[in-house]
Amino acid sequence: MRNDEFVKLSEEKPFDDDSETSCRHNPWNQVLKAACNKLPTQISLAELRQISPTALAYLGDAVYELYFRMYYLLPPQRIDSYHRSVVAQVRAEMQARHLQALAPELTELELEIVRRGRNATTGRQKRVSAETYQQATSLETLVGYLYLTDEARLVELLHKIPTESIESHI
Repeated sequence: MRNDEFVKLSEEKPFDDDSETSCRHNPWNQVLKAACNKLPTQISLAELRQISPTALAYLGDAVYELYFRMYYLLPPQRIDSYHRSVVAQVRAEMQARHLQALAPELTELELEIVRRGRNATTGRQKRVSAETYQQATSLETLVGYLYLTDEARLVELLHKIPTESIESHI
């Protein structure tokens, strides 16, 4: 889509239109949906087994950050405020705390994924301990795994992250 086409399309629907249908008819949503249609909708168990815990953590990192970007999107803030709020949540220390808070809620399979993520951790950031980095990577691995296999469970767990830990870092 060229820039001049976007201007024409965006003039058709005002940006602040909050009707239920405005989101469905947004040209960017249509482009995103078209791109997503090229992705596999389901992943087989054989394909899932081929994905390393490190690759799951890579995916989980992106999903986790996107969750917090969306979480802080409203009410509107300055970009630097968004950034500070999100960074506070996706830092290894906070991810480790989030994993500890979620641990009692995890199934045996999820705990196994967490263990695989912890054991696959290679290297670490110099500013955090190896244990903290392993826990953060474990959480990212679980998020990546659930994103591919059970988005409803992923959303359920993300909503169980203690809100006081989120609100205190705004």
